[in-house]
Amino acid sequence: MKRGALIFWTLYSLFFAIPFPMIIYYSTNHPDDIDGLRDADPWLSLGLVAVSILLWLVVLVVFYQKWVLNVFTSKKNIEYLKREGEPREARILSANKLTGPGAKMDTYELGLSFKNLVGTEIVQKTGVNDSKPFERRYEVGKKVMLLIDKEMKRIPYFIFSGTVAKINTTIVLLRSLGWLALAVALYGYYVYAYQSESHGLGWRFMSFGHPLIVCPLILLFYRVLVDLIVNKLGGDYKDNSPLIKFKGLKTNARLISASQTGTYINEQPMIRFELEYTDEKQQKYNGNIKKVVNLLDLNSIKVEYMEIFYLKSDPKRIAFASDLNELS
Repeated sequence: MKRGALIFWTLYSLFFAIPFPMIIYYSTNHPDDIDGLRDADPWLSLGLVAVSILLWLVVLVVFYQKWVLNVFTSKKNIEYLKREGEPREARILSANKLTGPGAKMDTYELGLSFKNLVGTEIVQKTGVNDSKPFERRYEVGKKVMLLIDKEMKRIPYFIFSGTVAKINTTIVLLRSLGWLALAVALYGYYVYAYQSESHGLGWRFMSFGHPLIVCPLILLFYRVLVDLIVNKLGGDYKDNSPLIKFKGLKTNARLISASQTGTYINEQPMIRFELEYTDEKQQKYNGNIKKVVNLLDLNSIKVEYMEIFYLKSDPKRIAFASDLNELS
């Protein structure tokens, strides 16, 4: 269901990023307006062409990194963890089989319990592909070995001991061909636009509203918007949450106050929690966490104490334990 919704919204967004600006431009622009082209500033037009090329280069680099380079980066990080990872024994709390009968490989969503890098017991959700289902390694109650990144700077942050990283050359080739097709299509559109709109007057037809300018701007805006939404939904500690979870200590914080910030995400209010807590050295700290809370759960925040994690090396960086348990 989530995958279907993601595909729908991706296609929906792409429509407004590429076809829609073209439809608007070519339905409102007059290609036979030669006098208008003659009056256009040629240097401004050339500047806009340069800007459009720069924007598209950024878009192509982002796509290439996401489609191709990330595969090699992930393999490199896994090999690093196999050499340098901190070993931890984890107990399987839950095991949800995601694949149906007849699948080549069983896939599970596991709930694991183990000690983090500073000895705090944590709960972590993760997925795993089981190439040897006959060994029944991923049943509730059984134990598995993990290797954790000591610095928490690489993704994945941990792997199962014995993980084998292989690059699917077919997938990488198809992604590379897809990226190359995108680059060729973009080059073709530049050629088509020049031949159909220049009327022998060069790039004077280029304007701020041309799809060669608007489309990459929208695509890059989407990228920035997604990052902002992710950070907003996660409150103040979203980017630091894996670090706090794997290098943090757990404690009970006294809730001083909980007030609305005035920000709403999907019609749900963002709440600012003012907290007081003590670290392992018995030093008191005051901190705050901003979090989006469901309207139906507002009564659940009327408590005296809330369980939090704080970063051992920087106790002012905190996160709710309940949120960290949902990380995967």
